[in-house]
Amino acid sequence: MQLDTALQFHSASMRRRKINASRLRVRLFAFLILADQLCILLGFGVGELIRSGPVSSFNLIYLAAPLYFTLSMMCNGYSRPVLQRAEHSIGRALLSISVTSAATLAAVFLLRASEDVSRLNLIASFVMSAVALIAMRRIFAIAVREFFGSVESVLVILDDPAAAINVEAGHDLLDAKAQGLQADVGDPNKMHNIGMVLVNYDRVVVHCENSRRADWALVLKGGNVKGEIVQPSLRTLGAVGISQFGDHNTLVIAKGPLSLPSRIQKRIFDLAFTLPVILAALPALALIALAIKLDSPGPILFKQKRIGRSNRLFDIYKFRSMRVEQLDHGGSRSASRDDDRITRVGKIIRRTSMDELPQLFNVLLGDMSLVGPRPHALGSLAGNQLFWDVSREYWCRHALKPGITGLAQVRGFRGATHQMSDLQNRLEADLEYVSGWTLLRDLHILVSTFKVLLHKNAY
Repeated sequence: MQLDTALQFHSASMRRRKINASRLRVRLFAFLILADQLCILLGFGVGELIRSGPVSSFNLIYLAAPLYFTLSMMCNGYSRPVLQRAEHSIGRALLSISVTSAATLAAVFLLRASEDVSRLNLIASFVMSAVALIAMRRIFAIAVREFFGSVESVLVILDDPAAAINVEAGHDLLDAKAQGLQADVGDPNKMHNIGMVLVNYDRVVVHCENSRRADWALVLKGGNVKGEIVQPSLRTLGAVGISQFGDHNTLVIAKGPLSLPSRIQKRIFDLAFTLPVILAALPALALIALAIKLDSPGPILFKQKRIGRSNRLFDIYKFRSMRVEQLDHGGSRSASRDDDRITRVGKIIRRTSMDELPQLFNVLLGDMSLVGPRPHALGSLAGNQLFWDVSREYWCRHALKPGITGLAQVRGFRGATHQMSDLQNRLEADLEYVSGWTLLRDLHILVSTFKVLLHKNAY
């Protein structure tokens, strides 16, 4: 199936709808951040009116305001639910201001400034800030619902010719059969086509026949969207919640991407590590490139299609370690210890994992992350079976960006997959990582990776 099949569905107006929804959320988040800071400013201003100490506590706003912002980002105070759910928004704000007040009071005590700064003044400042935040966030959530309605782009996929479903204004409807899209978990190209459609939406609701629900469930779990299936009754789908679409009850199959603060944290973490490493490694990269060029004819870099986030294909970069005439672009043959395809330089860089260094540029481009499930080639085999034939849950690991390293790798599950258990062990670790991502775990995995750069399965 040609990629144009999926892209044909997306008119310019449909693509703009996703962009407009994203821009609206960014603007609302920016407004909310500013409003939060003004509430804290107001709270400290009111608290200043009852100052009883020789030193004004108003100057502590320079500590409290950025600390509140940081804590609010960390506890999802600027995530999609806060835009329309007042209770959730207020809860996040109160948690952030409570921790901020405790940290500020502790700082005053440790710096021995408690005798100069009025504690009553400081407590009143935080109490008034909390009151202002509660009032503002409640009004904000009501205003967003009233003036903007939904702040997410929604796609309804109809894959049941006999079904009828009402689609609200502003939502897109896709007839899967008419557009040639098929949830075929045995064909990575068809999964790629669907992934190119899903990337344009925040929420995807599928109405399909019973026989295809399990396949669509796997597509949505790895699709990096909030995925739902209309009226599902099979427990095997692995639903994560209950929701409603119009008059229909739905089971939530996939929670969607990481929250905005989590995605920002992960991207900053990637760039903060990748940029300095690339700059520091430039001499080594140049020497490796020269060695490859002198050792055997052909390009320095090897480019191969891999399966990435949302089951979409991307080009991964590695230093070429095999002879040009014997390159395996499909990845159907795993490298062996005495592989005659590997060059002299290739043996060294594969053994030390230096052939993976160009993937740092994949991280810069945004196709990969430092930590995540390792991306696999389309022809990769576990024993004599394709990876997705070994386990249907294979597609679920693609809900996050693929990584240069991952939980499976630091646990020792790397190298050739000679038997099905080799893949199953990696898959269990990948799914564990996807379902429980934290920035601290990424840091731990990255540090642990340096301990396994040299490993017995690398050849």
